[in-house]
Amino acid sequence: MAIQFYEKEQLFKLDTKSTTYAIGIVDEEKFVGHIYYGEKVSDYRLGYLMRTEEPPFVPSKNDRDRVSFLDSFAMEYPAHGLGDYRESCISIRTLGGNVALSLSYISHEITKGKVPFQGLPSSFGSEEECSVLSILCEDKVTGIRVVLQYGVFEDVDVITRSVKVVNGGAEEVYLTKVYSACLDMDNKEFEAISLHGSWARERHKQVVPISHGKYSVESIRGETSHQDHCFMALQTKGTTQECGEVYAMNFVYSGNFKVMAQSDQFDQVRMVMGIHPEDFTWKLMPGEEFQAPEVVMVYSAEGLGQMTRTFHDFYRKHLIRSPYKDKKRPILINNWEATYFDFNTEKLIAIAKQASELGIEMLVMDDGWFGNRCDDNRALGDWFVNEDKLQGGLKYLVDEVNKLGMKFGIWFEPEMISPDSELYRAHPDWAIAIKGRTPSLCRNQYVLDLTRSEVLDYAYECVAKILRSANIEYVKWDMNRQLSDIGSAELPADRMGELYHRYVLAVYEMQERLMKEFPDLLLENCSGGGARFDPGMLFYSPQIWCSDDTDAIERLMIQEGTALIYPLSAMGAHVSDCPNHTVGRVTPFETRGYVALAGTFGYELDVTRIPAADREMIPEQVAMYHKYNDLVREGDYYRIASYADNHYFDCYGVVSKDKKEALYTFVQVLNRPNYHSRRICLKGLAPEKQYRIEGEERIYIGELLMKAGINVPNPWGDFVGKLIHVTEV
Repeated sequence: MAIQFYEKEQLFKLDTKSTTYAIGIVDEEKFVGHIYYGEKVSDYRLGYLMRTEEPPFVPSKNDRDRVSFLDSFAMEYPAHGLGDYRESCISIRTLGGNVALSLSYISHEITKGKVPFQGLPSSFGSEEECSVLSILCEDKVTGIRVVLQYGVFEDVDVITRSVKVVNGGAEEVYLTKVYSACLDMDNKEFEAISLHGSWARERHKQVVPISHGKYSVESIRGETSHQDHCFMALQTKGTTQECGEVYAMNFVYSGNFKVMAQSDQFDQVRMVMGIHPEDFTWKLMPGEEFQAPEVVMVYSAEGLGQMTRTFHDFYRKHLIRSPYKDKKRPILINNWEATYFDFNTEKLIAIAKQASELGIEMLVMDDGWFGNRCDDNRALGDWFVNEDKLQGGLKYLVDEVNKLGMKFGIWFEPEMISPDSELYRAHPDWAIAIKGRTPSLCRNQYVLDLTRSEVLDYAYECVAKILRSANIEYVKWDMNRQLSDIGSAELPADRMGELYHRYVLAVYEMQERLMKEFPDLLLENCSGGGARFDPGMLFYSPQIWCSDDTDAIERLMIQEGTALIYPLSAMGAHVSDCPNHTVGRVTPFETRGYVALAGTFGYELDVTRIPAADREMIPEQVAMYHKYNDLVREGDYYRIASYADNHYFDCYGVVSKDKKEALYTFVQVLNRPNYHSRRICLKGLAPEKQYRIEGEERIYIGELLMKAGINVPNPWGDFVGKLIHVTEV
């Protein structure tokens, strides 16, 4: 069984195929403590690891040093205010102004199968795939009850964590902090891996040593953000792709978050993850409950590569729900970088006609088709077709594109409102703002207060009405600014601290409604590029626009950081025009195709105006996509070399689950004087199998390709790519 409770030892043991997680209940007060997380062990007698027979001892044996116990014990879910001075996971404020909690074990339940969270994205699994442990704890003074929730996905080596808080008392309380997971461990010379960046430079990997004090990664922007990502991993010093221990957390949430690692005075490390407590309060009336979002935890004893492949498998099998999740996505062409706002029906049909002849399968009409939207200063919220641009209407355009054998997609930014819009002139109070203050603009737009039901219904109906009007099979859902000026014209003062979280719940509600009404729709989330690339969004859309930076060389680092956690099938990636519109770099059209292949693959250019040599290469790239996409979408990802680390070249591969086929992508970023070829050791193959590299007659043993490697000829010039296709003989 994946979950077992040993009553005599008062110990829970959670097992996946390769890992063990152990929890203990100690002392008369029934503190819930963390015992072990690591490689799978067969013996359940792990209680000695809790050090309860050492000073300062448990309170029943040494109550004079209760604070010392609380401040050093490995807590499974630490509460605030009674003596544990490390980062807590939960705090409250009562009507009397008290903030302290002490959680004691009451009971537990072990069930089969994963029940979805109400209103929140969460992982799913059948009775055969997942077991769930729910540990009920209570603070006897306030009546606050906390259910610690553990989902054990045995076959994919994942444990999910969350908590549900229930007000079992007689009066309302205010939650001021509710994290979803905590992990207390001895320090193993840990280094923290996190992902940082900015607009057009998302998810660059950073590694820092964990020293005394706190290291946190967080967002208070109302979204996951370009700047920090809702992920952290602790790796032992010297960890590589193949060896070393890794403890990782990823947050299934799309709003404010905090993940923090803290080393204390005893060289213990605490890692916590959850909703950011800044500007967060939640009023909980008697009998009401609050469900915290889910955390995905992965342990790897075989380096970062195994962590990555575990996350990929888990998200593909147990989080992404779309009917497209196991399907090849249509190759699309988006008109944004081709035309920006300067387009009409004739221009779009011309692009579609040329694209269809080259094998491209979908036209996506981006920003500028609605209201008086001639630039990005106006009309957000006015979601009616501008028939001066789209002569004959939207349905005419869609029908004409369909006649070419192409699908049609459309761009929306339904969460936003422009001050210069019919909607704002009619309903200025629908924007998030603080009464009496001039609200802050970003990209000359405000954010709609979707926590109000009439606003949410309006925004949803705007999208749905357009989708009902024509055969639209794809939606790009954008969000081009962060939240600020946090105030609602409807929420009472004692609930204003709920606005951030209620906003995220409202976005989830809109997208859930969209998926139910249009179940075959391909939804791609986007937020100024990659500001909402997170597991919460993957629950609603099988792919997310990875970054507004489409330059192939910049994308190497962006896609490396993204693929550290997320499957390649989720990464929106396009071939764009040159000089690149973000950085001005010129790269070979062939290389742009190789880099976009490690994603959903599409085009972001005016196919009628690009050089003839580039246009003639598109059918080859289309064939390349169809040849390799099943492998890229479903295979195991291996990182071989990182341009971010070596500054010269990048190399990664995807290997089929049965080890019969592999595709490796090599990109030389900067050439240098070198007479010799570059030697690359391939990864992921079966050592005993025989393989042939496409284009060669020689047969290799897998062991040879992985240990001795192959010689990649030194190409002439910069930004030159090569695909290495390996198949079993």
